[in-house]
Amino acid sequence: MGALAGALPSILLALLLRSTPEALGANPGLVARITDKGLEYAAQQGLLALQSELLRITLPDFTGDFRIPHVGRGHYEFHRLNIHSCDLLRSAMRPVPGQGLSLSISDSSIRVQGRWKVRKSFLKLQGSFDVSVKGISISANLLLGSESSGRPTVTASRCSSDIGDVEVDMSGDLGWLLNLFHNQIESKFQKVLESKICEMIQKSVSSNLQPYLQTLPVTKEIDSFAGIDYSLVEAPRATAQMLEVMFKGEIFHRNHRSPVALLAPIMSLPEEHDKMVYFAVSDYVFNTASLVYHQEGHLNFSITDDMIPPDSDIRLTTKSFRPFVPRLARLYPNMNLELQGSVTSAPLLNFSPGNLSVEPYMEIDAFVLPPSSSKELVFRLSVATNVSAILTFNTSKITGFLKPGKLKVELKESKAGVFNAELLEAILNYYILNNLYPRFNDKLAEGFHLPLLKQVQLYDLGLQIHKDFLFLGANVQYMRD
Repeated sequence: MGALAGALPSILLALLLRSTPEALGANPGLVARITDKGLEYAAQQGLLALQSELLRITLPDFTGDFRIPHVGRGHYEFHRLNIHSCDLLRSAMRPVPGQGLSLSISDSSIRVQGRWKVRKSFLKLQGSFDVSVKGISISANLLLGSESSGRPTVTASRCSSDIGDVEVDMSGDLGWLLNLFHNQIESKFQKVLESKICEMIQKSVSSNLQPYLQTLPVTKEIDSFAGIDYSLVEAPRATAQMLEVMFKGEIFHRNHRSPVALLAPIMSLPEEHDKMVYFAVSDYVFNTASLVYHQEGHLNFSITDDMIPPDSDIRLTTKSFRPFVPRLARLYPNMNLELQGSVTSAPLLNFSPGNLSVEPYMEIDAFVLPPSSSKELVFRLSVATNVSAILTFNTSKITGFLKPGKLKVELKESKAGVFNAELLEAILNYYILNNLYPRFNDKLAEGFHLPLLKQVQLYDLGLQIHKDFLFLGANVQYMRD
């Protein structure tokens, strides 16, 4: 059924998570949580979809025999039953601790139209009928689980429906005759409708909703070599006030994935319920990304003289270094230099209340480039800096931006004698500001997508920075086709 396969899975199972998983001993990297407000919205959307679905179902024909004093025995048949209108007025969705969700619909009504036939002896007559069904209540439980692959599962563990009142109005020849035993007919209508509603829900969950959930990707591509793992750490869990799901949230190298030395932190999430959905994205997600890009060499760089602005006082030549490194100019007269930089280890992003920062440490090797031989190492620098980070999120993904800090340059070793390495800060600053930061920020601007299923958008966004994690709040909009 499109009802549950549309609104509910997109809203319910794309967004959820708990703060402290005990079962597997592995902390989630990414946390999402849906609140009572979100469940209420999901129930409303499910109600609209279910209402449309009910108008498309086919009710079975049914027949019976009657016996009326002074009239005798006869046979009746009701066929071509169609739901003409449907008003589902109230709905509620609540978490069922240890199981999943409970969906209830009440104070609803439908109107059924169709044709009747009566046969008594050699007499055959027919006409139309109109059934008003009021006081409909539906209750269904959805049991949530997970496969070994990390995908979510759902089954309908219980369903019941109840009808408060059925009124049948028949027209046509001998319609008065059928009205004489309308209680029997109304009872049959009630049983048919009650069983059909639950049959429809059971079939929809197994044939539509479960296959739809299987389309949730366990991994999602970020770029040509990085991907993010959105497999569930364990089955979605329901507590008294919310539904929660845990995602691994690990960014990995797509070509050669290997175990990660980092551990995701335990996150103590704020008890906030103003938004429909809350995400907690731990530093584990960003730091596993740092490991991948460091491994791929994206944090390495090289600087040559042609990359220095023409008006710079210092060039990457031994001649330019003569005033403060005279021995270098004597040993390697009139030669160009090349600086090769690398980050010594993957820089880890630090989360503290209201602040994001990273402290990369770099080593820069300086080579002379003799015209007729291979390049030769002449000195090595260490460079430290403190970089602040700004992270934002939009309707579907998290993006970022780095703000540069001051460089601290030190000489680690030299074949040309001791010199003041701070004199190279101007060259390094120019290159880093105009080459490294734009390159990193372009990548951060691409961001990575949150684990949302189709047709879900976030709005009314809010972001907080806590120790070890980002806390994102949003309301949800289900975009219908």
